[in-house]
Amino acid sequence: MPSSTWNLPHIARGAVLEVAGIEESVAAASPLLGKTVAVVHAAWHSCGSYQVNAAQLTAYKALGARVISIAMMDDLSPPAPKGGRWPGYLAASKDLPADRRFFTATSHRSLVSSGLLREGWLPLIHGDQARWLIEIAKRVPVPQGLETERIDLIHANHYFTLPLALRLGGERNIPVILETQDIQARQYALRNRGGFFLRPYASYDQMLALELGWTARADLCVHLNEEEFLEFGRLLPQARHALVYPATEPAPLSRGRDIVIVASDNYGNYLSLRWFLEEVLPLAGDVELAIYGNIDKGVKNRDAALYEAHKALFMGRVDDIGAVYAATGCILLPTTEGHGLSIKAVEALSSGALLIATPQAFRGMGVDPGSLSNVILRQDAAGFAQALLDIRARLLSGALQPPGADSDTKRLYDRAFSPQAYAKALARCAVPLVAEAASASTPP
Repeated sequence: MPSSTWNLPHIARGAVLEVAGIEESVAAASPLLGKTVAVVHAAWHSCGSYQVNAAQLTAYKALGARVISIAMMDDLSPPAPKGGRWPGYLAASKDLPADRRFFTATSHRSLVSSGLLREGWLPLIHGDQARWLIEIAKRVPVPQGLETERIDLIHANHYFTLPLALRLGGERNIPVILETQDIQARQYALRNRGGFFLRPYASYDQMLALELGWTARADLCVHLNEEEFLEFGRLLPQARHALVYPATEPAPLSRGRDIVIVASDNYGNYLSLRWFLEEVLPLAGDVELAIYGNIDKGVKNRDAALYEAHKALFMGRVDDIGAVYAATGCILLPTTEGHGLSIKAVEALSSGALLIATPQAFRGMGVDPGSLSNVILRQDAAGFAQALLDIRARLLSGALQPPGADSDTKRLYDRAFSPQAYAKALARCAVPLVAEAASASTPP
């Protein structure tokens, strides 16, 4: 396929460029009717990536496609459904909107029998998480029953699923979209700061080179935020690139007085929450708030003393997070670390709640958060704490109400991050690829 760069809707500039003649209204025409799309993804749940995967399946269904999910375990594991992390994943992903689901994992026996010990595990103990994941994906078996599927498009997530995705697509000339979900080497370098590895340590450049080598093999690279789109375009100028902001299902509109933080467990979120608990909260007096999401496990595992000191604040993962948003008056986004667009920040936008946030919470969105009237931006701990005290007093007195549907953040969400906006953007990527593949396979 020819190399090109595709520009998609960019909310900062307000520009919408057509891609291969596909119009904005294309989603309404079910352009993928009769096609089957396979979404290949890590077997993760209760995190932003899981929500992105669910949104992909929903969007392709809205475009008329039949959708299948192929979940790959990112560690050595027994086969699904029993053993390892599979029971937890299956229980938490029951609502994944796929027409058919497949699962695959690399067995522990592969560590010796297939050379994984030498090619994957030895680099891993030096911090090379990029190499480890690629070597695992090279060895995962194609799920039984998948050979009966006639797949027209593969949508892979994260570069490390590409060994599996390309194996599925190669023999049948199926086009492959890769949704990068940030430069993963950055995440590994950040995670390695809190890990225990042997010298010589794997370098960021070393892990990035491997990631880019695999990323370049996709027919189209889709990026979830502006920063990522520009960076990958610079690093891989020969590849096709598209900027497609992710979708999340809208949270219920905020109509209460609660103050909350909602966060999943990753190292960037842990560092951000640690900053809030250690530097902001002591300046905020007796302000009542609650912390939702499985970040509680991350804090407990990394800093047991910090967790115990604030144990009463942690509510953990809840089944009905919508009820939490509905009872909320103010959402805190104390982001100090991390890369890529935050799905939890997008959820917060959709709720129409008052937001107290650091500027970093809006990374990659291509928007000036200072222009959003229901957002209070604070960079330092003292300023964040004072804003928290002020908002809490006004909520309790009834002098302040969440703006809800009339808020700037809800309008931003509807324009750029809603399922409808996502389906339109995804159509402009997927339809030309499927058409090109069909044309190439048609005899002259």
